[in-house]
Amino acid sequence: MELSIVGSGKAVSVSDVVFGREFSEDLVHQAVVAYMAGGRAGTKKQKSRSDLSGTTKKFKKQKGGGARHGDYRAPIFVGGGVTFAARPRDHSQKINRKMYRGAISAILSELLRQQRLQVVDSFDVEAPKTKALAAKLKAIGEGRTLVVTENGSEGLFRAARNIPSVAVVDVAAIDPVSLIGADRVVMTVESVKKVEEWLA
Repeated sequence: MELSIVGSGKAVSVSDVVFGREFSEDLVHQAVVAYMAGGRAGTKKQKSRSDLSGTTKKFKKQKGGGARHGDYRAPIFVGGGVTFAARPRDHSQKINRKMYRGAISAILSELLRQQRLQVVDSFDVEAPKTKALAAKLKAIGEGRTLVVTENGSEGLFRAARNIPSVAVVDVAAIDPVSLIGADRVVMTVESVKKVEEWLA
């Protein structure tokens, strides 16, 4: 299949396996969940009654005083330990490399069918100015825009920092969450070939 290059009247040939794949909601959902879970810190920690310092001396007699307690570190007292205390844990989920690449390919194919994927010959700015980049993006369209480029200049990344709705990434930094969350994905011809090489 061929993808038309915006503003040039030309087209670039791409593989149907990468950009013509059927959309699998289950596969994409699994990849998105695994990616987001991998970003969780998992550093939450609470103290149980065994982690607290203090005496374990029985503070009242066994009978005649109501409830029976051994020490004040019990969870029902203020300052006591948490009953089921949280511990640091790893939230990451395992997903096969083939499945992850298949999910990226399915997302790109669906973006192309929805006309949310645009291919340009090149995408850069002469100076690291946000105003220049905003004017360039206005011609493409409004909304959350993800620009995928290969060997992008530092000026392009700096110009995009002050625009909350715009993100510029390299091919190696493509992730399913950013692709799904973007209203429009702009890819250079060079980045399309890199993605095709990666996913084929």
